[in-house]
Amino acid sequence: MAAELKGLVLSGGAGTRLRPITHTSAKQLVPVANKPVLFYGLEALRAAGVTDVGIVVGDTQAEIEAAVGDGSALGIRATYIRQDAPLGLAHAVLTAEEFLDGSPFVMYLGDNLLRDGITELVDRFRSSDAAAMILLQKVRDPESYGVAELEDGRVTRLVEKPKEPRSDLALVGVYMFSPAIMESAHAIRPSARGELEITDAIQHLIDRGLQVEPHEVTGWWKDTGRIDDMLEANRLILDVLETRIAGELTDTSVEGRIVIEEGARLVRSSVRGPAIIGAGALIEDAYIGPYSAISPGVVVRRAEVEHSILLQDSRLEDLDARVESSLIGRGVTIARTSEKPRAYRFMVGDSSTIGLV
Repeated sequence: MAAELKGLVLSGGAGTRLRPITHTSAKQLVPVANKPVLFYGLEALRAAGVTDVGIVVGDTQAEIEAAVGDGSALGIRATYIRQDAPLGLAHAVLTAEEFLDGSPFVMYLGDNLLRDGITELVDRFRSSDAAAMILLQKVRDPESYGVAELEDGRVTRLVEKPKEPRSDLALVGVYMFSPAIMESAHAIRPSARGELEITDAIQHLIDRGLQVEPHEVTGWWKDTGRIDDMLEANRLILDVLETRIAGELTDTSVEGRIVIEEGARLVRSSVRGPAIIGAGALIEDAYIGPYSAISPGVVVRRAEVEHSILLQDSRLEDLDARVESSLIGRGVTIARTSEKPRAYRFMVGDSSTIGLV
């Protein structure tokens, strides 16, 4: 494959499954291990030698642009491509037709994470004659995904969210395409849900007699569209953390793999890794347990946190029970007051969930 590969990163979805966090923030910018999910995909492309990257954006364009800029800090060259409505992945490909300009490309869904990156797969695609390479992984709930059916190692059929799946091989959110995909994307019609499905476009390639090469991903893959997946991705990334302590520790014990960023202060506290504590955070008379990601500017005082993600400038103070398996939004305060009579007092955004013990 002679032409240089471009990258196409989809970052326009509304993130309805991560509300209320995504009422005010792009889902691709919610941090995992204190780094926006989107950055992992951009870094994976750069590591694979794909540096000319188009980022498909929607209503959160300004926020995505503010975070990524021209891409130079991430080692890429970013071009922003506006998709006026989320009308499907194949529609996003058509929206990027001018940017792609007949080049083969890697399409990466901006809320996906792959442990082993894509370098080896991109190299394989570069040296192949395939019209497309699709990444697959076995899942327990194939009806929630695009699914591939294989015969003798060949892709024969793709179905988007089948009601009665005939395969448990789900399409991972990374695809590699030759320019042939453009003709197929133009040829298909919207599905029953009104979207131009990438599965239909790839099926069209197969029907044209073109080669679609499958590759089963053996390392972990996470679509971080739901809170449980965010927390699991956070756990998996923290599991390979390398200890680095640049913050200030006073009468504080630390154990396990821990990153404490410069400017963080820990006073009379205990931290059990793997965990990460961001710049400017204050941890006082508190316990931070395994698989916790504490963002910059967070305050945890006389409280305990475990297996949770606390976003920037949130505060947890004077809590009797441990906070666990939680995703706490930016600027949120959870605190006990001394006011009488004793009562719960909340200001809670749309789609929130609160568990009381």
